[in-house]
Amino acid sequence: MKQWNWQKKIFLKSLFFLFLVFNPVSAEIFILGYAKVTDADTIKISKYKIRLHGIDAPEKKQICQRPYFSLGFFSLYEDYLCGEFTTVKLKELVENGLIIECRVNDKKDYFGRHVGVCYKNSININQWLVENGYAVAFIKYSKDYVKFQEIAKKNKAGIWSGKFLMPWEWRKKNK
Repeated sequence: MKQWNWQKKIFLKSLFFLFLVFNPVSAEIFILGYAKVTDADTIKISKYKIRLHGIDAPEKKQICQRPYFSLGFFSLYEDYLCGEFTTVKLKELVENGLIIECRVNDKKDYFGRHVGVCYKNSININQWLVENGYAVAFIKYSKDYVKFQEIAKKNKAGIWSGKFLMPWEWRKKNK
């Protein structure tokens, strides 16, 4: 029985190592685990902070407007904390006990976070956020999600149903 425990420990350590595979050719690292949401474009798995690649989401204190009454071309808007709203949507997607897989590169952003694309089963989380209007394509860094942003705009999904500042514009005005 003790031999099995020893083998089990070796197996589990090997498995964990495989979760953090480093491929020197592509410099891609895989991080797997249970995710905690920091904000609508950043998650944490174990000790790793991961900024979701190619997207930008409203900041936690950012206020947007959404229609609460419309009659033809006339609409009345109400303010809401869109940063909190989008963060909650990401939490609902990832914080349910399922393993999240992130593919990150070995470079880190200005804040020391890994930058990557994350998946819940076969769902590309970055894409899901943009396509549902909870984030926007961050075209300064990538055009990967532009077509999904167009879908969200067309469907008036999430923040696209109302008025908002792009997150980078909001940050600039609210330093």
